[in-house]
Amino acid sequence: MFTPSTLRDLSPSALVAGFVAVLVGYTSSAVIIFQAAEAAGAGPAQIGAWLSMLGLGMGVTSLGLSLYYRQPILTAWSTPGAALLATSLPGYSLPEAIGVFLFSAALVLLCGVTGLFARLMQRIPPSIAAAMLAGVLLRFGIDAFAALRVDFPLVGAMCAAYLIGKRWLPRYTILLVLAVGLGVAWAAGDIETQRTALRFAKPTFIMPALSPAALIGVGIPLFVVSMASQNAPGVATLRAAGYTAPVSPLMIWTGLATLVLAPFGGFSVCLAAITAAICMGPEAHPDPARRYTAAAAAGGFYLLAGVFGGSIGTLFDALPQPLIATVAGLALLSTIGNSLHQALDDASEREAAVVTFLITASHITLLGVGAAFWGLIGGLTVLALRRRPARRDTAPADASPAPRSS
Repeated sequence: MFTPSTLRDLSPSALVAGFVAVLVGYTSSAVIIFQAAEAAGAGPAQIGAWLSMLGLGMGVTSLGLSLYYRQPILTAWSTPGAALLATSLPGYSLPEAIGVFLFSAALVLLCGVTGLFARLMQRIPPSIAAAMLAGVLLRFGIDAFAALRVDFPLVGAMCAAYLIGKRWLPRYTILLVLAVGLGVAWAAGDIETQRTALRFAKPTFIMPALSPAALIGVGIPLFVVSMASQNAPGVATLRAAGYTAPVSPLMIWTGLATLVLAPFGGFSVCLAAITAAICMGPEAHPDPARRYTAAAAAGGFYLLAGVFGGSIGTLFDALPQPLIATVAGLALLSTIGNSLHQALDDASEREAAVVTFLITASHITLLGVGAAFWGLIGGLTVLALRRRPARRDTAPADASPAPRSS
């Protein structure tokens, strides 16, 4: 676990990558958690407690798994799952919602114990996994430069800092970008410090109620969405970055964490994909073997976020959105480039990888399941059809004609 070598492996760039990962995670989807909690009938105090439990759960699992496996393993709540809950929970009671969380977590744990999910992920070629990751991250890269239209001075200064950092301070590029962004935003008066407030949210235990209608109508979809739209991209992100942590134990630990936290509102602890990629790039650390410290640092920041509950959302909300979008996009540029290279490197799998990339980048949602899953299905389908031998009723076109008798 934590050893003196961990401190030697830690670097300022890893700390910044961990902070940016948490920053992106909270600012991009915390509002959906609020909507899901409200749909379940939670009050303001309970919503803060939900965010506290999620922060603590993600912090403990990210820190523990990263230090144990010495790989950048980051966890997150399921944003697609939260969106599903926000639209599916109205009409059910809060205890029934807690029962749904427990049921979904038990199914995830079952997948880990049986090894079913791990066997499925082993059948996904690296090129397809990399293409899915590139499609998931594409929007963040685009948003970084689209933000120039919203706040050109701020985003332009951050892009200039990125170019300067890549040339002269490659290990601290994102730190420089963040510092310049904060400085410009502060000088322009765009950081709304009056909206921030620190307070501790007391956890509240809620006795679950098991309703067959809720378990079937919400629990099973929540499990499917969490596995297909969160855990599958999370494993693909690890594999695309060259890390080989065993999948089944990761499912077991995240499933157990959710089981423990569910009665307190912790609806889902899954493997992270987008935020994990921030901790896996060269900006986090030039040595891939030491990038686990970035995910461990993110775990520490998650723990801080958990202590202060819902108030952490107001802290992140005080920062201008173009700053968040630009930091996230620039931090992911190398990962996007590496993923595209790996996806397109094998000519025999290139078409399938392109299909995976395009479907995933489309951000479509079918049957309540996100685009990452359908991109995976599309790419694997194309790959299977290309590898299937074609039926030949006649001789091949390049075959030599049979000799004629004279």
